[in-house]
Amino acid sequence: MKLQIVTVGQPKLSYARAGWEEYWQRLKHYHQLRAAHIPDKQADSARLAKALGNDYVVVLEISGHELSSPELAQFLDKRSLEGRGVSFVIGGPEGLPPEIIGQADFQWSFGKLTYPHDLAMVMLLESLYRASTISAGQPYHK
Repeated sequence: MKLQIVTVGQPKLSYARAGWEEYWQRLKHYHQLRAAHIPDKQADSARLAKALGNDYVVVLEISGHELSSPELAQFLDKRSLEGRGVSFVIGGPEGLPPEIIGQADFQWSFGKLTYPHDLAMVMLLESLYRASTISAGQPYHK
């Protein structure tokens, strides 16, 4: 399946860059990946919408739906059957523009806690990797 990760900004801290690279390498064994890191000052609705194209859009939003790892695996399996690419969007320090949130196909939450932007990027990739190994019957999830 084609997955795109759209972020406002890039991982800046060394642990986040290392985590991003680690899980990116792992995840690409399961999906066709691409990333769009949009600079903070250019992250308006129009630029984000252009990056998303016609993909199924999942925004990371604190008020969104929480998913367990097996539920995320089922979610990805269902999207795969639809034949559309899926874009996951992480906003910047101010979140995402309301227009992008409102037009999203799904709002996903990591829970009610607030995480540093860099850590959220790594958590997204690790969560997708974990769900992908579940779908593939791999032992990582154990």
